[in-house]
Amino acid sequence: MPKISPDLLSVLRCPVTGSPLVQDGDELVSTAAGEAGEKLRYAIEDGIPLLLPPELVSAANAASSDQHDGGPSATATGAEASNPAGAE
Repeated sequence: MPKISPDLLSVLRCPVTGSPLVQDGDELVSTAAGEAGEKLRYAIEDGIPLLLPPELVSAANAASSDQHDGGPSATATGAEASNPAGAE
């Protein structure tokens, strides 16, 4: 479990509540509850806190997988592939 430095933790804030964050294992946890009354949790991956609001996490994961598995945003199709400069 990567430990987030105290200096970094002192400036990080929950993007939803604006409250300070504390580390709990492999997650950062807001010190104030969100609208649903629960403290929000944010994953730490490879030592990097992922401070995305819960409603954006699935969208970010989907966008990331499109880029890595040849999804629509990773390849050119149709006219773009045959005429990349847009010249006629």
